[in-house]
Amino acid sequence: MTDNLKQKLGFGILRLSTWLILFILFIILYDIISKGIGVISWEFLTTAPRSGMTEGGIWPAVIGTVLVTMITALFAVPIGVFAAIYLNEYASQGKLTRTIRMAIRNLAGVPSIVYGLFGLALFVKNLGLGTSVLSAGLTLGLLTLPVTITASEEALKSVPNSYRHGSLALGVSKWHTIRHNVLPNAIPGILTGAILGLSRAAGETAPILFTGAAFFLPRIPDSLGSQFMALPYHLYILSTQHHSIGVVRPIAYGTAFVLIVLVLILNLVAIFIRYRFRKNLSK
Repeated sequence: MTDNLKQKLGFGILRLSTWLILFILFIILYDIISKGIGVISWEFLTTAPRSGMTEGGIWPAVIGTVLVTMITALFAVPIGVFAAIYLNEYASQGKLTRTIRMAIRNLAGVPSIVYGLFGLALFVKNLGLGTSVLSAGLTLGLLTLPVTITASEEALKSVPNSYRHGSLALGVSKWHTIRHNVLPNAIPGILTGAILGLSRAAGETAPILFTGAAFFLPRIPDSLGSQFMALPYHLYILSTQHHSIGVVRPIAYGTAFVLIVLVLILNLVAIFIRYRFRKNLSK
């Protein structure tokens, strides 16, 4: 087999794999959108569930999901970025640093239910935060942290060393070099990793199940110490635990559709910010 034929075969397999994934994704999205779009209305988006969740909307679940995601971002993104800066820019590249990196990558693959149990033990019980928005957000922050650190470090590694050497040669401090030369060029990659992590966190059920999500709470949380409804848990209840699954199935599809739209909005925001940064850097 010639090299040219091997190359064509390889590209053919890659192309086939890509189209197969897109086809499966299209089927899933078509099923959710076609069955859920009929229940989407202003009332559905802005009212609380009622009559045992067989009527009404998902407003408390939307607000709960947004609040928890915001706490996750405030906790995970700054810590993750600063940890990545230390590992890539300051830490000596020895055995200890390699061990820390390996531990972080292993944590990224830990099942989410393990984070939920850890959050229950740490935030709910030991720190006394109770089952609340804050406990759930911090738990999801721990879940997102390994992904944020890894993505941020890879983004920092992609910045050429000449940027660092040129700045340091002018006599400026290392932190000034990182802040003004390295970080602006790494921001697009850092944002991509952070948004991917937050998108995963927004759709998780197991961690919030143990730390604050309520089965039925038809009001928005009045503080960070309150329990809350969330779209993923609400969808789980409607799909598997409700006493009238056939009746609430359209609502479940509508909830899934709204959750997908929220995740899509997160990704579009990341794309927009990344585009603006790249545009500013190209000037």
